[in-house]
Amino acid sequence: MNIFPTSQLIIISALLALAVAALLWAEWKSSSFGVALTKPIASTIFMIAALLAGALTSTYGQLIFLGLILSWLGDVFLIPKRQIFFVFGLGSFLLAHLAFACAFILLPLESSSLAIVAMAISVFAIFVVRWLWPHLPGNLRLPVVAYLGAISLMVVLAGGTVTFVGPLLLTGAILFAISDVFVARERFVSSSVTNKLCGLPLYYAAQLLFALSIQIQ
Repeated sequence: MNIFPTSQLIIISALLALAVAALLWAEWKSSSFGVALTKPIASTIFMIAALLAGALTSTYGQLIFLGLILSWLGDVFLIPKRQIFFVFGLGSFLLAHLAFACAFILLPLESSSLAIVAMAISVFAIFVVRWLWPHLPGNLRLPVVAYLGAISLMVVLAGGTVTFVGPLLLTGAILFAISDVFVARERFVSSSVTNKLCGLPLYYAAQLLFALSIQIQ
């Protein structure tokens, strides 16, 4: 286990907060160049955090790092506005959720927590599907449902770890899921800078929590 010194944790968190603030400013100003510059920087910081936490020294850490790499790719794919890049981004994030889920399986899981979170996330997923369905192009309905299945699995497995490792992973998984709702709203329902201003901080907080969770191994 590689424990972050307090000073190092403060520095990496501050750097990520600054990068996300710059990204939000670029989104607010509708600066394509600013987004293309700041988004990869912000996403690189959570990967650096994972490496500093010892990502390469355990199977759990390696799977979390793989998920973060896939998330980084998803972030880059979502920068352009073309649908083909959105599909690539969707696929990258789907694989990221599966990598995180595989990591969580390696941790102790408690059955009653799994069941409670599974019921809650099922309600959430059904609501999201019913909400999005009329807005989804026919060729994206199956990929979006598959994506919801992947993130639901990740949240359930994160919930199963609460008894043994505390709320860190479940908090990250929930933040990730909520941030995805804003991505879906932006893409399919109503395009607004509000989606970015709300969703991006939640997303980056989730990635940082996952990176820091490597220390529990």
